[in-house]
Amino acid sequence: MIKNLTTHGNSLALILEKGVLDLLKIKKETPLEIATDGTNIIISPVRKAARAKAFRSALAAVNLKHGKTLRKLAE
Repeated sequence: MIKNLTTHGNSLALILEKGVLDLLKIKKETPLEIATDGTNIIISPVRKAARAKAFRSALAAVNLKHGKTLRKLAE
């Protein structure tokens, strides 16, 4: 897909089609992270930080409770 930038005030804007937004589950209020690898612009939806924090907390609890057993199983 090739896109052109659109003037928006003193800035430029990139318009994304609804199909692309739906595919990525991006809504108007979804925060987006914009990064570059030096050649490309990378735009990614920011997933819920609370979900990632809850996962890390659950993983830590499992490791604390079952770490010794998991290490033995890994041997």
